[in-house]
Amino acid sequence: MVAGSQDRRVGSRWWRGAVVVAACSALALSGCTKNSDTSGPTTSTTAAQAAKVDDIANTVPEDIKSSGKLIVGVNVPYTPNEFKDPSGKIVGFDVDLMNAIASTLGLTADYREADFAKIIPAIEGGTFNVGMSSFTDTKEREQTVDFVTYFSAGSLWARPKGSDIGPDNACGKKVAVQSTTTQEVDELPARSKTCTDAGKPAIQILKFDGQDQATNAVVLGQADAMSADSPVTLYAIKQSDGKLEQAGETFDSAPYGWPVKKGSALAASLQKALEHLIETGDYKTIASNWGVEAGMIDKPVINGATS
Repeated sequence: MVAGSQDRRVGSRWWRGAVVVAACSALALSGCTKNSDTSGPTTSTTAAQAAKVDDIANTVPEDIKSSGKLIVGVNVPYTPNEFKDPSGKIVGFDVDLMNAIASTLGLTADYREADFAKIIPAIEGGTFNVGMSSFTDTKEREQTVDFVTYFSAGSLWARPKGSDIGPDNACGKKVAVQSTTTQEVDELPARSKTCTDAGKPAIQILKFDGQDQATNAVVLGQADAMSADSPVTLYAIKQSDGKLEQAGETFDSAPYGWPVKKGSALAASLQKALEHLIETGDYKTIASNWGVEAGMIDKPVINGATS
């Protein structure tokens, strides 16, 4: 989820019967994900091979180090970054990278599911050590937590194949988004205001609990378009069997980051671990396995928000 208040997530009931069957054949959805598809793996062998680096592991705060676990707050699905495979295991680009980070730190990642909006408060309260849910690092969020940047993403729209709807001509149209994402909180309200200020009808913002539902709404004709983070939109298009296409170009690129408690030494540990994985090439391998190498960064920073 991109600049602003991120990046995710009122929900809609699943359609039943033949409609659901049709949707599953057209799109990777929760419960009908095509994990056998060659567009992405379900696990990364690179993540499993990452070895502990003592000099970096020794920088981890003692309470975390002694526990042997890195407790990670996560909200799914947000394919391909974090979602569940058919067995219920949480997988994705973010997961493989965090597994490799944890291994470098001599820890095991312990994933705890939570509502997206509750992850940062849980980090502040000490329930989670770190958040991993495609968080955009923003100036606003940096007031309550620190971030370690690890990726760059922007917003990107998708529409039904053959449609002419896009970000610049969506007045009066239905646009699907995941609730509490930057697209729902910042982007679409601003675009809608531009419409109404010009005397045109407002954008009808359709909010869903999960990105899979937002994408499904476009496939089923319930929405005219969708807006999401660029890797998510591109993966949805690839999985749609030609039902969806890109609408316009990526815009408002900003860094993804892992949020940690304000002032925690864990931020520097995560930064050092990622620098190590960039140097070894494991970072590139993991990103390439999931087809998201376009968003790779050269150097992670602490609190690198651009807005």
